[in-house]
Amino acid sequence: MAKKVVATLQTAGKDWAKVIRTVKSEKTGAYTFKEEVLPLAEAKKVAAQK
Repeated sequence: MAKKVVATLQTAGKDWAKVIRTVKSEKTGAYTFKEEVLPLAEAKKVAAQK
């Protein structure tokens, strides 16, 4: 599935980025991954928050 997203981003233009975040579950304490496709400007903001 990830290959389709990456291929779509490359054909659509360079103004999108796939962002993968780690999220800690409040119930179990385990980490999960959340994937999002964001505009490049928002992706840079998310990266700057860390």
